[in-house]
Amino acid sequence: MSPRDELTGLTATAARRGLDTNEFSATELTEAYLDRIGRLDDDLGSYLHVMADVARTQAAAADRRIADGDAAPFTGIPVALKDVLCTVDAPTTAASRILEGFRPPCDATVVRRLREQGAVFLGKANTDEFAMGSSNENSAFKPVRNPWDRDHVPGGSSGGPAAAVAAGLAAVSLGSDTGGSIRQPAGFCGVVGLKPTYGRVSRFGLLAFASSLDQIGPFARTVEDAAMTLQAIAGHDPLDSTSSPLPLPDFRAALSGDIAGMKIGVAKEYTVDGMEPGVAAAVDAAIRRLAELGADIVDVELPHTKYALPTYYITAPAEASANLARYDGVKYGLAVEAPTLRETYERTRGEGFGAEVKRRIMLGTYALSSGYYDAYYVKAQKVRTLIRQDFDEAWERVDAIVAPTSPTVAFPLGARTDDPYQMYLADVFTIPANMAGIPGVAVPCGFSDGLPVSLQILGPSFAEATILRIAHAYERSEPWSSRQPELMASN
Repeated sequence: MSPRDELTGLTATAARRGLDTNEFSATELTEAYLDRIGRLDDDLGSYLHVMADVARTQAAAADRRIADGDAAPFTGIPVALKDVLCTVDAPTTAASRILEGFRPPCDATVVRRLREQGAVFLGKANTDEFAMGSSNENSAFKPVRNPWDRDHVPGGSSGGPAAAVAAGLAAVSLGSDTGGSIRQPAGFCGVVGLKPTYGRVSRFGLLAFASSLDQIGPFARTVEDAAMTLQAIAGHDPLDSTSSPLPLPDFRAALSGDIAGMKIGVAKEYTVDGMEPGVAAAVDAAIRRLAELGADIVDVELPHTKYALPTYYITAPAEASANLARYDGVKYGLAVEAPTLRETYERTRGEGFGAEVKRRIMLGTYALSSGYYDAYYVKAQKVRTLIRQDFDEAWERVDAIVAPTSPTVAFPLGARTDDPYQMYLADVFTIPANMAGIPGVAVPCGFSDGLPVSLQILGPSFAEATILRIAHAYERSEPWSSRQPELMASN
């Protein structure tokens, strides 16, 4: 391993210590990441736009801040940003032809907060188009490959940010999670992925998919790095009316390693036909380990969980149909000229959107149409309330609930592209948390057929500190988070 690859193998927490003790500079750290991206990412496809000049400028500024004793936790830390987060100094395309080359007039709030701390932005990470997908094969520009096996998917929609962290192409990254788009790719790529409570992190500057479900969160190599990132981006934002005014706890201080006496729920509803035996075995072993660490394992019931997937695929497409109506070829983005305004709309959207985005817009428009709104959308919202009530009743008995992150390990590229239903089932275990608005963290818990398996830990609203505490205790007791794909060791 080269000296530069030793730098890119550091956790964000270790990089922070190295920067503060002058073991290396922010410029040296940034150049190590840019070099590795240049060598490896043509094969992986995790970045859509590498912000090399911006990164070098930010690294030099970070070195000056560190020398002046003015370093914040993220000063000099290299970060990848999912390409649905607005950035003033780089294109924001949502991996869609309809926004190819678009430069926003402002930063997303999470981007601004990291920028103010002195973070270094390596680039905009690949995604399924408008965050719609479970494999990152729906990007209009190129698919992303899993660093553990490049013939397999990295998960989606935040496959780029997940693969970048797993492959050592970013210290941490930011993604968005509408139905599992942080936790599922984190699970497939063997990294930590955190979906905060809806409202914990501002959505201002996030290109919207489904506004009542979307939430921004981090990918990291360790739970401590995820906690550090959440601390930097969370908190009330007057620019987002759904942003919570609740004060932030110290997430890293919650990582005590002690979970003795905590009550952790297990629900039979998270066992489904088709779950791979290797996944079930790894998750069962992780639950036994939590018991060995002193947790009380309690059976809970979530009877309406089985309705979460169909409820989601009414709610999310309906909101997407409304949100994506703004991309019409008039105000910004792609514009395909035609003799009439109606034809301009039709040609622009026909050429600008990919097949999966069109599918979801049509599903959503149908669910919202006259005569079907009450039968589909309104009924889905009633079921969504029941799903949340199930969780609320469970929280009266347990501190958290554990489950598999996905019923399978990462599947081969192209294996499900012709079967949308099978593709949607990849998120069957992650969607309920979005429907209920609760936080969830995915943490590596083993391997099956050479690919990572992941444990999902769910908690009550605004209980990120609790689920991070459990995830950290588990992580400390097992070696999984320290495992890295071969490309990290051999290049």
